Amino acid sequence: WEFQKEHYIEKLNSMILSFKRLKIFYIIILYFAVSCGSYSFTGASIPEGTKSFQVNFFENDAGNTMGSIFEPGLDRDFTQALQNILQNQTNLELVTSNGDLVYEGEITEYRVSPMTATSDLRASQNRLSISVNVRYFNLKNNEDDFERRFSFYFDFPAESQLINVKSEAHDVIFERITQDIFNASLAKW
Repeated sequence: WEFQKEHYIEKLNSMILSFKRLKIFYIIILYFAVSCGSYSFTGASIPEGTKSFQVNFFENDAGNTMGSIFEPGLDRDFTQALQNILQNQTNLELVTSNGDLVYEGEITEYRVSPMTATSDLRASQNRLSISVNVRYFNLKNNEDDFERRFSFYFDFPAESQLINVKSEAHDVIFERITQDIFNASLAKW
């Protein structure tokens, strides 16, 4: 019994020492995270004093571009997707006016194009492309302001109808475009 008791005491002391080391490690990490100012583990570099962001409604102007079609509800869905990524990847508050960071723009293209053809010149694959013009205003540092076009696509088999792949296509395209907007405005990529 005496041998087992010593063994357990030795294990317990070892665990306590490991816990203390881990605690010190976490304190050091926390210190560096706090001392670096506003930092997000998603790679965002948020300017000092920035507390909020606003995403104005992105108008759907795709129907005004030659060869592009108007997709109802696209404006609402894209606006919400951009709001969601900013809320999920920063600790900033979403506001409807007077935001420290402001995103606005329009959806400029929504187009389905044939991408590859079969030997008898029929489309074997189609591509849905969406383009968005974005104006970004950083009211804490106007040198970061920009206006840029962001676009991405989703390829699908020609025998599939757009209506059958639209939800998945929008999710894929919105994820890429909103991440690109996030990177351009806050990660500076």
